[in-house]
Amino acid sequence: MIELTVNSKKVSAEENGKLLDFLRDCLGLSSVKNGCGEGACGTCMVIIDGRAVKACVQQLKNLAGKNIVTVEGLSTHEKEVYSYSFAEAGAVQCGFCIPGMVISAKALLDAEPNPAEDQIKDAIKNNICRCTGYKKIVQAILLAAKILRGEAPIPSEHFTGALGENLPRADAIKKVLGTAVYAEDLKFDGMLYGSAVRTAWPRALIKSIDISEAEKMAGVAGVYTAKDLPGNKKIGHLRKDWDVLIAEGEITRYSGDAIVLVAAETKEALEAAKAAIKIEYEPLKPLVCPEEALAEDAPRIHENGNILSSEHLVRGNADEVIAKSKFVVTNHYSTPFTEHAFLEPETAVALLEGDVVRIYSGDQGIYQTQKECAEALGLPREKVRVTACIVGGGFGGKEDMSVQHHAGILAYLTKRPVKVTLSRGDSIKVHPKRHAMEIKMTTACDENGLLTAMKAEIISDTGAYASLGGPVLQRACTHAAGPYNYQVIDIKGTAVYTNNPPAGAYRGFGVTQSCFATECNINKLAELAGISPWEIRFRNAIRPGQVLPNGQIADDSTALEDTLLAVKEEYDKNPKAGIACAMKNAGLGVGVPDVGRCRITVRDGHAHIGTSAACIGQGIGTVVIQMVCDVTGLAPELVIHDTPDSFLTPDSGNTTASRQTVITGEAAHAAAEKLKAALTKDSLENLEGQEFYAEFESVTDKMGSDKPNPVSHISYGYATQLVILDDDGKVFKFVAAHDVGKAINPKSVEGQIEGGVVMSLGYALTEDFPLDNCVPTAKFGTLGLFRSNMTPQIETILIGKEKETFAGGAKGIGEIASIPGAPAVQLAYYNLDGKFRTTLPLKDTPYSKKKK
Repeated sequence: MIELTVNSKKVSAEENGKLLDFLRDCLGLSSVKNGCGEGACGTCMVIIDGRAVKACVQQLKNLAGKNIVTVEGLSTHEKEVYSYSFAEAGAVQCGFCIPGMVISAKALLDAEPNPAEDQIKDAIKNNICRCTGYKKIVQAILLAAKILRGEAPIPSEHFTGALGENLPRADAIKKVLGTAVYAEDLKFDGMLYGSAVRTAWPRALIKSIDISEAEKMAGVAGVYTAKDLPGNKKIGHLRKDWDVLIAEGEITRYSGDAIVLVAAETKEALEAAKAAIKIEYEPLKPLVCPEEALAEDAPRIHENGNILSSEHLVRGNADEVIAKSKFVVTNHYSTPFTEHAFLEPETAVALLEGDVVRIYSGDQGIYQTQKECAEALGLPREKVRVTACIVGGGFGGKEDMSVQHHAGILAYLTKRPVKVTLSRGDSIKVHPKRHAMEIKMTTACDENGLLTAMKAEIISDTGAYASLGGPVLQRACTHAAGPYNYQVIDIKGTAVYTNNPPAGAYRGFGVTQSCFATECNINKLAELAGISPWEIRFRNAIRPGQVLPNGQIADDSTALEDTLLAVKEEYDKNPKAGIACAMKNAGLGVGVPDVGRCRITVRDGHAHIGTSAACIGQGIGTVVIQMVCDVTGLAPELVIHDTPDSFLTPDSGNTTASRQTVITGEAAHAAAEKLKAALTKDSLENLEGQEFYAEFESVTDKMGSDKPNPVSHISYGYATQLVILDDDGKVFKFVAAHDVGKAINPKSVEGQIEGGVVMSLGYALTEDFPLDNCVPTAKFGTLGLFRSNMTPQIETILIGKEKETFAGGAKGIGEIASIPGAPAVQLAYYNLDGKFRTTLPLKDTPYSKKKK
């Protein structure tokens, strides 16, 4: 018996174990999150005898007599202070890291009531945040300190919800206090724990599978192989090539492939059963890169070969124009796989409700989950119900099925609720990454630095399965010429299957990679033309009415020139600063059907907004609330964003392609107009039970359209980012000027940009995803993620011509914030030491890992 005090209450544990498991599983303290279980992320931070520590590395046997505090144990006043401060500062996005941040803040403020910013950054350096860029978290802690010192009150504030107002996030307080429900927080009577046994080799023949010992073990409810699957053997987002389970006699394709599913009464019984399963392999040599996979004698990873997709975009004769151009630059660039490192590992809980399989999941699209899980279960879609939980970060990494289909299958076969959670190690193995790309790029200009033509060859390592590798390659190609005014291009792209982990959607969606090559080449052209990197961009910047390299005419809201002018003063003061520009579409575009849907229902005197749009930290719930408030004049407290549910809310598509604010936002705006018309005749109370439904479809032209000026996307955002180094060669200041159209919630937009900036700094300088014969070797703590004490000053500049188009003139911001940072950093170091680096992460900088 181990006795300790938790939140001022005496409690006891019967046996030793991890403090984290005891707090969550035995005491039900959901604020303490399991982000990695490796002592690296800080989501499980608690206070033990006044010191902030990670609960996942604390053994109960060492804690007898200790006093432990979690967020649930804060005083009522402290809860009010931290809730207000974090919401007011805009410090809450996905929210999974926030209770841990609050605990680290409390430990600091209890000891130092009036800390400096550097002290705060140091206090939270062991708390990773992947969403916010830390700036607003620091501001929140400063505000909390001020209130706790009695130097400021918690004001009573009134918000109208109008567009442009900094309405606090609708879910902020629940996330701060740890009461927001993530999938891992769910519990049901009789719930089993499920997991998959995964391959020991990335490429191997499965000669035999022996589950007999596992089936006999106490506490084991079911052990299943591919022959037990009730539905399709393969699923996939666009192409059905991803095995639900690898069968005996088949060949594995990557180190995350699942072979056996197990369900058990306890986590301990689950792990014991997995260990008892015997699988005989015949290891085969994996294809480690596209070059190997494209060889004539390469084994086929899939029946249709090792090429997933190809693209060839041509306008004009690039070879001819390049040959006649004054200056020409050709370089080869290499960009790596990158891990999303969202703070919440993948979890799903499934159970039977009559003849319906209900799945609770934190992912990026409940209808996509419903579709693929129904396929895996062999059921019609109406027999699968998917309800969203709060999502602890996504960045594209939660678009594919990871655990949802396995949870559904186990629940269907055992007839009991089943929770499936990936360990952080399995998460790193299993879910798709950012594509590694090899890019050969040639860019040309005339004697005045005006761009004339470009030619590129892009080879994308799409890994073992398709995921979204085709569309990612498309975006890499369609954006490869940059946001500039010239029309001669020749861009070839090939996405190649290998035995590496799959690659799919990742913030930036292929543009991050091609932008790196484009912008670095332009800097070399500026050097040859004798003009500054700022000047070459200003001369070539696309302006309203001009034609983009893809043929689309830039609309009147185009503000790339404005973003360049916004950073000019800072650039002129720092002529060795790195600079880069980017463009990014909002919406799926290129002729792909793209519909946002919204239903507003009056219920209990409130306007309930129903969409399936997943909030993965970007705040779409608050965006649509503001859309409705702005149109109708209803107060925010009368407008509620309902939980996405495939049986209750209309299909608004996946959260991807920076689309939700524009596409679903416009649908919400249209539905609100119908409600507004009804409110002119009646009160909200008298509209009880009425529904107001609207759709918005983004109509675009297909790839290869024969129109002279096709509309590839309904909206583009533009950006200029500036990087300034200090005397030690570290990033001192980062200026991000973004064309956002109408900022629906400026503070939220700033937070998206700040998070994207810090993510791009990691991509440029520290993050890598090393593979050993296709097997990931990184742990969460070795991925190279930026921490709070590494972040520079970040200045965001919001620019928008606010032309009334869709969604009040808003443009997507989620992806573009992370795109131009890497080439801007590359130029800053080139100006510092004269080394023109063509590989990410950049080598030979103060951030580079020391060689052993």
